Amino acid sequence: MNEYRRAKRRKVGNIDVVDTMTSRVIGQLSNLSETGMLLILGEPVISDALFQLRFTLTEGNGNSRSLDVGAHELWSDEAAAPGQAWTGFRFIDVGPEDVAFIREWVDAPGSQYV
Repeated sequence: MNEYRRAKRRKVGNIDVVDTMTSRVIGQLSNLSETGMLLILGEPVISDALFQLRFTLTEGNGNSRSLDVGAHELWSDEAAAPGQAWTGFRFIDVGPEDVAFIREWVDAPGSQYV
């Protein structure tokens, strides 16, 4: 199978993603790259909308870092579980230090990739 994505995607589990405009958890992070992410949502979001999202990543040494990103919803599809949806986002606003951190986090030893 050929991989056509531009950026490597790391599998993620049990990381809440918060919509900073509503302060509500909108979903769980499923995979992450330096250019976007896949979320599992409990309810659908507006198609083609822009979001301010926050999530926290933990490094191998146990240190945590909260990241704020501007994201554009690209697509959504029903998940196997009733009421859930897979939703893909591309990042449109991420600070340069946060992009570097995400890149290092994705490339960390022991990571599993999609």
